[in-house]
Amino acid sequence: MADRTLAISTKSGISAATLVVVLILGALLAVISRAEVGAGFVPADWAAVRFTVWQAFLSSMISVVLAVPVARALARRRFVGRSVLVTLLGAPFILPVIVAVLGLLTVFGRNGWLNITLEGMGLPTVSIYGLHGVVLAHVFFNLPLATRLLLQGWQGIPAERFRLAAQLRLTPWAVFRALEWPVLKQIVPGAAALIFVICLTSFAVALTLGGGPRATTIELAIYQAYRFDFDLGRAALLSVTQLVLAGVAAVFALWIIPVMSMGGGQDRPLLRWDARGGMQRCGDGLVIVLAAAFLLVPLAAVVLRGIAGLGQVPVTVWQAAGQSLFVAVISVMVLAVLALPMAGWIAARRSGGVEAIGLLGLSASPLMIGTGWFILINPVLDPSSVALPVTALVNALMALPFALRIIVPRLRDTIQDYGRLSETLGLHGWPLWRWVILPRIRPQLGFAAGLTGALSVGDLGVITLFADQERATLPLQMYHLMGAYRMEAAAGAALILLALALGIFWGCDRGGRIHAEA
Repeated sequence: MADRTLAISTKSGISAATLVVVLILGALLAVISRAEVGAGFVPADWAAVRFTVWQAFLSSMISVVLAVPVARALARRRFVGRSVLVTLLGAPFILPVIVAVLGLLTVFGRNGWLNITLEGMGLPTVSIYGLHGVVLAHVFFNLPLATRLLLQGWQGIPAERFRLAAQLRLTPWAVFRALEWPVLKQIVPGAAALIFVICLTSFAVALTLGGGPRATTIELAIYQAYRFDFDLGRAALLSVTQLVLAGVAAVFALWIIPVMSMGGGQDRPLLRWDARGGMQRCGDGLVIVLAAAFLLVPLAAVVLRGIAGLGQVPVTVWQAAGQSLFVAVISVMVLAVLALPMAGWIAARRSGGVEAIGLLGLSASPLMIGTGWFILINPVLDPSSVALPVTALVNALMALPFALRIIVPRLRDTIQDYGRLSETLGLHGWPLWRWVILPRIRPQLGFAAGLTGALSVGDLGVITLFADQERATLPLQMYHLMGAYRMEAAAGAALILLALALGIFWGCDRGGRIHAEA
C-alpha cells in the first residue's frame, strides 16, 4: 500500500545500496585475493583466535550477569536523579574508547587510585593489562547496554500483573519466578550474543590493554601483521577469519534476539508491592550506587586529570583535533548521502534486502575493510594521503546500521500519515523531501548524525593503518602520547576529545530538535 501512496525515488536508494555493497565487498574481495590460504595459521594466529573468542565470551557473560541486579533495582525503585542515571547509561556508547581506557587506567592502572589505596593498606596491587584488563574495559562499555536492554524488558511487564501478584500475596521469590524469570529467559541470550559480537570486533581496547602473545585479538594480530611485518597475505587471511567469525556470531545473535511481548496492560505506573522490604531497599540501593560508581568514577577521573594536564598538551594535539573534526564532518555527510535514500526505500517499499545491505557494517570489521582498501589503494598512490577520507568513509559505513534503525520507523509513520495527501498534491523528488519528510524526521536525523559524529571523532581503528604523523587524528595522537608515557598530556588530550565527542553529539541532536515539526 505504501508504495502507491508516496512516490519516493527508487533510483537513489538503489544507488546508495550499490555503493555500500561495492565499498564493503570490494574490500573483502581484495582481502581474499591476498589471503594465503595454503600457508595456514601459525601458533600465534590460533592463540589470537582463541583469545578473541574467550575474552568476548567472558565479557558478554560478566556484563549480562552484572546487569541483571542493576536493571532489576532500577525497575523497582523511583528516586531523584533516576532518569539522569538511566540516560547516562547510554554515554559509554558514544564515549571515545581511548578516553574510557585512560579513565580506567587512572582508577585501576599501576599508579591508579585503586593500587595506591591497596599499597597504603599493605595489600598486593593489581594489573589492568592482559585478559582481565580487556574484559574490564568491555564490561565498562557493555554493562550499560545490557542494563538498558534488560530494563526495557522489565518495564514492558504490565503493572496489572504485579497488582495481581500482590493481591495473591505472592512472595518476592514467587513473583520473580512467575513474572521476571520469563523476561530474563527471553532477553538475556540475545543481549549476551549481541555483546559477544561487539567484543569480537573491539580493536582499541585490545591495542591499549592487551598485547603480548597471551592477550592478542584477531584484529590486533591484523594490525601487527600489517604495521610491523607488512605481511599483507597474513593480514588478509586473518581478516577473512575475523569476518567469518563475526558474521556467524552476528547471524546467531539476530536469530536468537526475540520480539518481546508480555501481553496487554493499561500503562499504569509500575508499583512493586513485592519490593517494599527494608533489606530489598538496601540491596537495590547498594547495587545502584556500585554500578553508578563503576561507570562515573572513570569519567570523573578523565575530567579531573584532563584539567590538570591541559597545560602540557603539545601543539600537535590541537592539530590532530582539527583532523578529527574534519573526519567527523565528512562521516556525517557521507552518512546522510547513504542513509536517507536507503531509509526512504526501506520505509516506502518495505525492502528488507536494502535493510540487510545496510546491516553489512555490523558483520564487517572496520580493520578488515581498511586492510582491503589499503591493498586496492597501495599500487595506485600513497595510502597515507587518503587516510582521513578513508577513515571517514569507514566510520560512516559502521554507523549506517544504527542510523537506519533510528530513521526508518519515523519515516514509515510519515509515509502513513502524509503519503496520500502528498500524492494528491503531486509532491515528488526534492520538494517531497524538503516540505514533508525532512521536517518530520529532523529529530531522528539529528540524533543519527550526532551518534555518527561522536563515534567518528573518537575512532581508533582504520586510522592506525593509513595515517602518518602529519595526518594523525586526536585518538591516534593520544595513543602516541600514552605510548611515550606522557600521561598528563594524554589526559589533557582525552579531555579535549571527550568535549569534542559530546559537543558534536549534543550539537547535532539539539539542532535536529529545534523547531522540528511533530
